[in-house]
Amino acid sequence: MGPGKISPTTQWPAWLSAAGLLIASWIAITALSLQVRADAQVVAVAFPPWWNAQQALLAAASANAAIVRMTAVPALLVVRPDDHDGLTRLREAGVWLTMDPQAIAACFRK
Repeated sequence: MGPGKISPTTQWPAWLSAAGLLIASWIAITALSLQVRADAQVVAVAFPPWWNAQQALLAAASANAAIVRMTAVPALLVVRPDDHDGLTRLREAGVWLTMDPQAIAACFRK
């Protein structure tokens, strides 16, 4: 390269950084708002989305969790876990996510 020549550099668009920050903050806010309270008696649980209602109910029952409510989405249940390691047994039964049941209130209509 001789003097006076500028090598082109590739840069991503300016909006991509802003979009990344927006997505990261949305994920953080969602994670904080879905957290289960430490004293929660009832929790909402999400099983794998390809599970049908029968698989989700059998998995919750195998963890000794009482079914409180079903939702319009078969893989989402509201349960009352057993007092002794209930959340741990639910995770072992296949639960991907535990959350505050009020966070999924829109899914209750069936």
